[in-house]
Amino acid sequence: MRICVVGSSKKFFSGISAYTIVMANAFAEQGHKVSVILLQNLVPLFLYPGRDRVGKGEYTIDFRPEIEVYNGMDWNAPASWIGAQRFLSRQKPDAIIMHWWTSSVAHMQFFLAVSRRMNGIRPKLILEMHEVVDTLEEKIFPIRVYSRVGGKALIRACDGYTAHSEEARQAIMKTYKLAGEKINVVPHGPYNMYETLDRELARQEINLKGFTILYFGMIRQYKGVSLLVKAFNNISPESANNMHLVIAGENWGDDTELAQVLENTPHKDRIIYKPEFIPDEAVPKLFTAADVVVLPYWRTCGSGVINIAVAQGKPVITAELDTLVECLEGYGGARFFPVGDVDALRDGLLEAYENWVVNGVQNYRFTGTSWEAIVKKYEDIIGEMAKRERG
Repeated sequence: MRICVVGSSKKFFSGISAYTIVMANAFAEQGHKVSVILLQNLVPLFLYPGRDRVGKGEYTIDFRPEIEVYNGMDWNAPASWIGAQRFLSRQKPDAIIMHWWTSSVAHMQFFLAVSRRMNGIRPKLILEMHEVVDTLEEKIFPIRVYSRVGGKALIRACDGYTAHSEEARQAIMKTYKLAGEKINVVPHGPYNMYETLDRELARQEINLKGFTILYFGMIRQYKGVSLLVKAFNNISPESANNMHLVIAGENWGDDTELAQVLENTPHKDRIIYKPEFIPDEAVPKLFTAADVVVLPYWRTCGSGVINIAVAQGKPVITAELDTLVECLEGYGGARFFPVGDVDALRDGLLEAYENWVVNGVQNYRFTGTSWEAIVKKYEDIIGEMAKRERG
């Protein structure tokens, strides 16, 4: 089968950039002919919170050499859109899997959606929806208007949709008034491209001693980082003195409580705060060094961070959101706490700490959905679409 994946380029590197690469490689490894169209310049730089690091990163992951890549489409360059359409015509895919994570690129994706059947090709278009609505986009009036108009136009132009959980599927149905039979649940694939390093060397490089709690990923209000700091602040000095809390990720500035709770912490010397984009080569070091990974989210439609953590076999403490419970089903290292409950999160941290004191470093077997199984799910979805079209 010929598959074209549409996603974010490395220039605005994010979890979607990594996911685009890993997915394309997975399809190629299963024998499919894979091509990729990358969205390169996503938005005007002044609108992007992480503008200072755009285009400056070095990344360890890349596409397999046999994958043909168009890099890429720019938000303000229609000539690059025409180039993408011509690339698509040459590739003649049977299906396009387009990643949806922000409405800000909807005009480029919509162009591909409506032009994909030019020159005699008729590929099926599946929108893999990593988000329902981005909260930051909702707060900026012109982007909110654009996202609602452009996003809905794109969604109507697609043949089918995938979500990472049943909860996300229901939210997509409700928000966009889509028929349930058009939306399939395909779990988030594992980020298994990061190697496990020597634990002691990794900890020495970060200067860690004792039990290490890791929050990794973008710092946004809905991610609950201030909640995690509050829970850590409520741990007794006796226990906290044998712990480190590491917060590592790009701060987008909408968690207005975070600066205050960090300033007021009684455990300043036990918190390592790195509010910056974490380069790809540093990711395995952080996860190797961690004893538990915490996701204190208020809401989510899925999490790439969880999929790094479970691929590394790490204990995970996360808010009891339906999507995360579904994602971690069967994983022995998962512990949940009620959403927003600081005391319950503190108790979860202490339970993990006491387990570490008694039993040492904990590792668990990955029980999630493999990329081989995800590719098979997409093969089945595309096959069903073809059957329905034939009648």
